[in-house]
Parts: sequence; structure tokens; C-alpha cells
Amino acid sequence: MHPLKQKIRDEIEGRRDDLIALTQDLVRMPTLNPPGHGYLEICEYLERRLKKSGFETELIRALDTPGDSQKYPRWNIVARREGITGGECVHFNSHIDVVEVGNDWSFDPFGGELRDGKIYGRGTCDMKGGLAASIIAAEVFIALVPDYAGAIEISGTADEETGGFGGVAYLAEKGYFTPEKVQHVIIPEPLNKDRICLGHRGVWWAEIETKGHIAHGSMPFLGDCAVRHMGAVVHEMEESLFPALAKRTTSMPVVPAGARQSTMNLNSFHGGLEEPEEGFTGFPAAIVPDSCRMIIDRRYLIEEKPDQVRQEVVDLLEKVKSERPKFDYKLNEMWQVAPTMTQKDAPVVTRVAQAIEDVLGVEPSYVVSPGTYDQKHIDRIGKMKNCIAYGPGILDLAHQPDEYVGVDDMVQSAQVMALTLFDLLEKTD
Repeated sequence: MHPLKQKIRDEIEGRRDDLIALTQDLVRMPTLNPPGHGYLEICEYLERRLKKSGFETELIRALDTPGDSQKYPRWNIVARREGITGGECVHFNSHIDVVEVGNDWSFDPFGGELRDGKIYGRGTCDMKGGLAASIIAAEVFIALVPDYAGAIEISGTADEETGGFGGVAYLAEKGYFTPEKVQHVIIPEPLNKDRICLGHRGVWWAEIETKGHIAHGSMPFLGDCAVRHMGAVVHEMEESLFPALAKRTTSMPVVPAGARQSTMNLNSFHGGLEEPEEGFTGFPAAIVPDSCRMIIDRRYLIEEKPDQVRQEVVDLLEKVKSERPKFDYKLNEMWQVAPTMTQKDAPVVTRVAQAIEDVLGVEPSYVVSPGTYDQKHIDRIGKMKNCIAYGPGILDLAHQPDEYVGVDDMVQSAQVMALTLFDLLEKTD
């Protein structure tokens, strides 16, 4: 190992307490999405931190993107530090938003409590621990290799948990992720410190609405129940679509193994009366519901075609329509992203793989994520193929109660990231 690489590793180990404190600071900012709390606050915090290491920063609001409003503006930060000569750019992208807390926590979800070598809280694993690790990695590399060539970028972006349209997608559309501007992208999602994530399955979200006719609940024969119509749709899904999806498998190394087949989740149902306001103590009105809506979350494989994914749902609805009197429906496609997978011989993959061997003494495993993350926008909008996810944390802990990230994992992941910077940006002349 190059002597300077060992110094980088030692220096990151020496900044363990700083890494812990940085992660705790980030977790204690409750950037819940939806609706999108605290984006500006965390971006301004990152700006103050990164400027100390010589980064030039931009705070960018994704105006008029889904969810953006005066109350919940979609803020992002992009920071860039140039080397002493020209060269390639390595970009670390982390999302700043976290999902709702949920129940059954043993710790304060936004306390950032350190216990037994783990930091607990919403977003520790997914993915503020990875963001902190990338910052420490960059700061140490800059301190020990000040004459590097090229550039380092660090971004904190909005809304990944709800599709990324107010974050990476917006920035990609504005030219921040083009092959001319950025040559290597690492997204510190929690895929384990010894694994390189090459990409993800595809996704297709849609809303199905069944129609009915309103009537008095005591005389349902005078109406037409939209909820019952939706029940027929779900029944047909159980009988035909779910079994068909379970038989489709992929050559992609998706983890966990259960996600190596096509899947569909019934995300939500809304039928009949709207939920009453909090504190309302009355009873529901006696009506036959004339509308029922269901949102489906379909994850598909690289071997499947997007048109096929949509058409099989349309065919199912048409089958129900042909068999069920008065059945009527509306299908609203919400969003769709194709599967993506970076090649194992891509430059960023080979350099991270070598760094994992240097730090951990093992060959990395190569995986694909069951769900999408912001690589989808870097690929499809930015046309930037040299992109992976690599970061600390255990994927299964994401979105769970008592979410945590291990401090040792963060330290070692930061070492891997810094050694990757060394291999990609070291000045050779």
C-alpha cells in the first residue's frame, strides 16, 4: 500500500469523534419527507462545514417541482473544490430527506444517541451516516493530498424518498450531472461497507380508480359500490398477476434474494368518505361509495419491458370489466423509471473495489438494489453511466424503527471513499 494511503486511513481513524458528532448533528435535523421539513437548515449547515475546507457552494431551490412550495421549498446544496490542475471530477451525492418515524422506537428518533458503537435515529443509516462519511473522507484527502488533480464535489439533495424529482432529477436537468462536468459518482446509500451496488430494479407507480354510483347506505341496491369493484380488481391480482410476477426472475444480483423476482406492492386504498379531521367525534354518513382509488408500486426487472409492465395491468382491468356489470375504471400513471446497472469494469467500480480490498482485506461483492435511488436520474437525465452506490449501513434497517449506523462501518467506509479519491485524483506528474 502507498505510504500516503496509510496516512489517510490513520487520519480518518483519528477523526472518529468528529465523524460521530457530524452524523449526530445531521440526524438531529428532522428533515422529514413528506412534507419536506428543514431542507434549507441542513443545506446551510453543510455549506458552513464545507466552506471551511475550501469548497465553493451553491444552494439551489428546485422551483415548481413536485412538493415545492413556499412552506416546504425544495433546497439542495452542491459544493465543489478544484484541485491545483485540471482532471476528472469525483462527486459524492447524498439525499438529505428521511421518511416518517413510525412507531415502536426504543430511542429518540432524532436524538442521535450513541450506544455500543452505534448511532441511533431516523436517517442514520439511510443515509446521513453515508453523507457524514463522504465529508470526512473528502476533508482528510484534501488535507493530506492538497496538490490533487481534478475536482471533488459533494451534494446534499432533496426528495430522494419520494422520487428525487426536487433533488437529483432537477439538478441533472440543469446540467449538474453530465459526463463533461462529472466523471465519477458515488452515492453513499447503505448497501454494506463490503458491497458495491451497481444499480437498481425498475419502478412503475400508478393509481387505479374504480367508479360507482352514490346512494343511501340503507338501500345499497340503488347505488353501485366502487369499493366492491376495487375488491374484484384485487381478487384478480391475487388470482393471476401476483402468481405470474413470482415466476419471473432476473440475472441482476439483486439483494435481498426475494427481490430477484418481479414484485408489486398495494401502496394505499381510499374509498368512500374522506378520513375525518382529527378530533371529530361524530359518525360516518350512510352512503354507497362512488369512487375507490388504489396506488400500486410495481418493481420490475431488467429483462422486462416498460410497455409490458403497463399493459398487463391494463389487460387485467379490461378482463374485470368484461366480466363485471357496471365496472368502470381510470388508470393514472404516476411515474416510471427503467432499471439501471453499471458495468463491473467501469472506472469508479474498479477503484472502489480496490479500496475495499485495501481497507477491509476482502474482495467486494456486487449487488443491485431492490428499490430505486438517485442513480436513476444520473443515468437517464444526466447520461452519466459511471455511477454506483457505496456507503455504510445495513439496507434492512432503512425505514425501520431503531434505525442505526455503526461507527466502525462509517470509519471504514470513509477510508474506502478517501482511498478511492487518492486513486482517481492523485497528481502524477
